[in-house]
Amino acid sequence: MDFLDNKFQGTPDYLSPSDNPMRFQKIVLLPILLLAVVTACQEKKDYSQAITDGSYFHHAQKQITEVIIHDIFSPPVAARIYSYSSLAGYEVAAATDPTNYASLMGQLNGSEPITVPVPANIYPPLASLAAYYHVGTALIFSEEKMHAHRDSVFAELKEKGIPDDVFEASVTYGQAIGEKVKEYSKKDNYHQSRSFPKYTVTSEPGTWQPTPPAYMEAVEPHWNKIRTFVLDSAAQFKVNAPPAFSTDPNSEFYKRAMEVYESQKSATEEQTAIANFWDCNPYKMNVKGHVMFATKKITPGGHWMGIASIASATAKKDWKGTIEALALTAISLNEAFIACWDEKYRSRTIRPETYINQHIDENWVPLLQTPPFPEHTSGHSVASTAASYTLAQLFGDQLHIVDSTEVAYGLPVREFDSFSQAASEAAISRFYGGIHYMTAIEEGSKQGKQVGEWIWKNISTRPDKVAGKK
Repeated sequence: MDFLDNKFQGTPDYLSPSDNPMRFQKIVLLPILLLAVVTACQEKKDYSQAITDGSYFHHAQKQITEVIIHDIFSPPVAARIYSYSSLAGYEVAAATDPTNYASLMGQLNGSEPITVPVPANIYPPLASLAAYYHVGTALIFSEEKMHAHRDSVFAELKEKGIPDDVFEASVTYGQAIGEKVKEYSKKDNYHQSRSFPKYTVTSEPGTWQPTPPAYMEAVEPHWNKIRTFVLDSAAQFKVNAPPAFSTDPNSEFYKRAMEVYESQKSATEEQTAIANFWDCNPYKMNVKGHVMFATKKITPGGHWMGIASIASATAKKDWKGTIEALALTAISLNEAFIACWDEKYRSRTIRPETYINQHIDENWVPLLQTPPFPEHTSGHSVASTAASYTLAQLFGDQLHIVDSTEVAYGLPVREFDSFSQAASEAAISRFYGGIHYMTAIEEGSKQGKQVGEWIWKNISTRPDKVAGKK
């Protein structure tokens, strides 16, 4: 009964500290020690899986797009920003996994191989993100926006258990790689071009003139002076010139203008949707009565960087495959804009809006707002074709893309069964929008393919291909 009495009182005799102190200590302290071990294991998290896929790189790319929009960078400048920031992130991937990824530094024009030693105690994907943020922030105006995004991401990653010493070493290494890429970027003639003279509008028949409603000055007339990454020169892939300017109704030029005019008048609902989806006007001036205000959207290059991000996620690429796709797509866009802008300011072709208002219908207005630079060739056609070619080499052309890039700007999702289909639609959208003659679209698409093919032939992220060229 003594046992039962003690049991129901809640303290059996075998747990009585006064009767059996040593046994009591062993039994009671054991769960306490186990709890301490479990707690310590919980506190020491396995951070190796903190970054596996490309999610953090998608977010970083999206943020730099938002800042580019906020700071109102033109399409060529935006492509430059995407190129150097993603290149910095990629170089970390190449340095930390040289078996599967080859450095682009040393392959790109004017670049030298990066010789920064890789520390033993770093977390490579974090270092890659640090390099991306470091360079991207240096190339935009609103640095505080990039810093805030970076700090938020880094705080989230710290919560995933990355030790302080590993975290610090990773960021330091990433920034060191970023500094090398920044040094490379400073030699591409961009900063010098900021002081080059503005474009002078002439009265020469058939040449570009500023267009309504803002009559903005010509954008980046000296972009062909920017150092290329892969092309031999800005003029390497010259296109056929536009038809000779003429106001004769029987002339080729007049007929091309009439194509635009008639197409606009008979546009279907689908053609209008296509034109609006690919508008990508970074700075549209809106006029309502006596009030004029601007709306800002993604650039053409920003749209294709979004597609590269979507493709990487669709193909379930890890972080290295994602930053590889972003880097190569950005480089393709950069080269495309340099080649295109070289032709634009060589031919200096008058826009359909100006020509039609002067010689066909003074009240005609294009569906889309005419961008502030010469017409030939179509930037969308060149850039889209070059980027789509690169993405097709990385993922295969027949990758189904659910393109939600423009949803943030009030436009619906569009789906494509291949990159080439998306590029073709982007190109023809400029004709539907009333801002390009068909000649500029056809020649621009040819030029873009030449750019894409040249890039894929002359640089590579595959070590075996690079070794084979030496």
